[in-house]
Amino acid sequence: MHVDQHFSVVVLTGLSGAGKSTALRVFEDMGFFCVDGLPAAMIPKLASLYRGQSDARFKGLALGMDIRQHDFLKDWEMALAELAGERIGVQVLFFEADQSELLRRYHETRRPHPMECEDLGLEQALEEERRLLEPLRASASLVVDTTQYSIHDLRRTLQEKWSFLRQGQAGLRTHIISFGFKHAAPKEADLMFDLRFLPNPHFEPSLKPLTGKEPDVAAYVLENPIGREFLERFLGFMGYLVPLYAVEGRYRLTIAIGCTGGRHRSVAVAERLFAYLKEKGYAVTLEHRHIDRV
Repeated sequence: MHVDQHFSVVVLTGLSGAGKSTALRVFEDMGFFCVDGLPAAMIPKLASLYRGQSDARFKGLALGMDIRQHDFLKDWEMALAELAGERIGVQVLFFEADQSELLRRYHETRRPHPMECEDLGLEQALEEERRLLEPLRASASLVVDTTQYSIHDLRRTLQEKWSFLRQGQAGLRTHIISFGFKHAAPKEADLMFDLRFLPNPHFEPSLKPLTGKEPDVAAYVLENPIGREFLERFLGFMGYLVPLYAVEGRYRLTIAIGCTGGRHRSVAVAERLFAYLKEKGYAVTLEHRHIDRV
């Protein structure tokens, strides 16, 4: 069935306190018509109405949904089926964060969690919400972990990743993250590789201030017997593996590549993997999560 490629519906959902409302404001700034707290059952009606009357003022619809709606998951499944019947594609962005970070945010804002009640305290409410939303997380187009994000980090990340999501309404989308183990490993990763066995430019005075994007650093990491053999085997393995995930019908694949600080080795290899998958025609994006960390 042909899906309307020129009409964008973005659903923002996820754990309460993980940044959905902030993200919705980012989409508003990017030129989307935004509605928060919309019941899932109303999404197809609004989408059809908007598509019939849309003009150049808006790039599409960005809709915020959360667990407070009655029969949320049941209504969501029905809404998806109805949208498919109307040939309207939907991108789902799921926001999450570590339990400790969500607790900290709620204690700072002093706002109640939507599932808190006499039988559920804040911590239990967060755990129950995470459990209930797991099916939606599994089918999301993109999972964004905001544990370490400031508001500005989240804005920059969404602006970068939205261009990636717009590459296609269907098929596997591969997201590559370089990171440093001393900062934190990405919780959203499906595959994770530890590159701390490769030569480390950190101990070379002329290379230490640079990053893995620089040719001299990449050459130091990869233009040696260990680096060359690793890169050949690694790219060959990913060339074999990624198509298998695509055949399985996965919505997304997140590959995390880590070294100690996330500035040199992981960045150099992530850049090579990005170029390799891009050349093969995959919808792929790249995020250097800790490249600016000291």
